[in-house]
Amino acid sequence: MHIHVLASGSTGNAVLFSLGDNLILIDAGVSARRIERGMAAVGYRAGDLNAILVTHEHQDHIAGLEVLARRHCIPVYTRPKTWKVLACRDKIPPACVKEIDGEVNIKGVHIEAFPLPHDAVDPVGFCLYHRNKKVVLATDLGTITEPVEGALAMADALVLESNHDPEMLENGPYPAFLKKRIKGAYGHLSNQQAALLLTRIPRPPVMQVLLAHLSQQNNTPRLARETVGEILANKGVEREIKLYPTHPDTTSSVAVL
Repeated sequence: MHIHVLASGSTGNAVLFSLGDNLILIDAGVSARRIERGMAAVGYRAGDLNAILVTHEHQDHIAGLEVLARRHCIPVYTRPKTWKVLACRDKIPPACVKEIDGEVNIKGVHIEAFPLPHDAVDPVGFCLYHRNKKVVLATDLGTITEPVEGALAMADALVLESNHDPEMLENGPYPAFLKKRIKGAYGHLSNQQAALLLTRIPRPPVMQVLLAHLSQQNNTPRLARETVGEILANKGVEREIKLYPTHPDTTSSVAVL
């Protein structure tokens, strides 16, 4: 089992999960060509995808969705309300349009959607269960809620938002309204919020965490890892959690232990 973060950040997001014989892509927020190249670089073909899961309708999560789904006839799963606002829905073959309300099984992978607090119509994260492993994706959330904590509990591997450093955001070039949105209850998690979430949830002996959706203006991979790592160390749990930063333009991969 492997997780390949093909792209992560405000410029586009796409995460490939290889679970036994199953290939599942969560979000297609960069071009179809780039996703195809990224998959080829880690030994897969886009045509072999069993499904694409869509977390929400923002462009940095769907930019390549229509072309990728249409070109390879890939089933696309998202919430009913999200389908209603996806401008590309009418261009995706009807047979590829699938709804996920609570849970679905795809070739032996059990998938559960859980709600996230974000400024989209019905944003979700996903838990994927295969054999005896649990992997979770939770990005684009402004607040830590009970459903989020419950979904992340006992995950073997986790793709978790660590979007910004509050000081960099406050002193950075963004206009005031955008800073307010990012810091708000329906915006994005800071490095510190991500770390505190990790210290609170029940964990297996080792949890692998890919720090994702890093802002290119208000964060760096090194800062995210150092900040989260320092908080984990102060709480005495740094040995239980292995951290891996992700990048907007290069693939970050981990084998699920």
